[in-house]
Amino acid sequence: MDEKELIENIAKEVVNKIKAEAAGSKPGCSSCGGSSAAASAGSGEPILPSELAKYIDHTLLKPEATAADIDKLCAEAKQYGFYSVCVNTTWAERCAKNLQGSGVKVCVVVGFPLGAMSSRSKHFEARHAIEDGAEEIDMVMNIGALKSRDLKLVKDDVMWVLRACGQRAKLKVIIETALLTEEEIVLASQICLEAGAHFVKTSTGFSTAGAKPEHVALMKRTVGNNAEVKAAGGVRTFDDAVAMIRAGATRLGTSGGIKIISGQTIESGY
Repeated sequence: MDEKELIENIAKEVVNKIKAEAAGSKPGCSSCGGSSAAASAGSGEPILPSELAKYIDHTLLKPEATAADIDKLCAEAKQYGFYSVCVNTTWAERCAKNLQGSGVKVCVVVGFPLGAMSSRSKHFEARHAIEDGAEEIDMVMNIGALKSRDLKLVKDDVMWVLRACGQRAKLKVIIETALLTEEEIVLASQICLEAGAHFVKTSTGFSTAGAKPEHVALMKRTVGNNAEVKAAGGVRTFDDAVAMIRAGATRLGTSGGIKIISGQTIESGY
């Protein structure tokens, strides 16, 4: 058995173990919670819509976003107390200036949305974004390399960006769960963990589907307490957000954070 087969078998074993453990656990209450009442988070502690802001990366990644749109995003993040703003790297410096002294962090996407550019390109983009004030980097994994089972390339790709982060920025790796099998989700999460990433993230929001609670749970069970999970894409209601947190997410990426914490539904968007 070669190394690739061994890793594949380990991933399958992890998936089977998680499914078996989940089948033996007590199901949570699917009807509790809602936009008008407290809901139980994964720890059992109640969470209110107004408390959800600290989980949210307030996101604007549309290519047509203007400087005025970015300024508005930052103002909203300060007003509602979101954890960060998440933007394309061209806006890192502007966001850093807008948010200086506010406590709201600047998060940028790298290698976005395909993840198929070279590792050196991702490293360069991340390094310059951090120099411009970014404190968190959400990079897209080389998904084609993962599916080709070029696992060394996948890990090296993450480590290139991690080196750019140094001690100045946290790294989240977007694995694009909609394009992966369960075994590949486990495999991708394991590689991110081995490389030293701080988070694994479900989705870009630009692919065929966004986050699903079952994928969040699978990622969390894989990384345990050694990394965190960010759910992004498809988080459109308060109940969606709570479901992701119950499943193990400690951060949520959404362009509709204001509506979510107000108990409204987002019709479309990241």
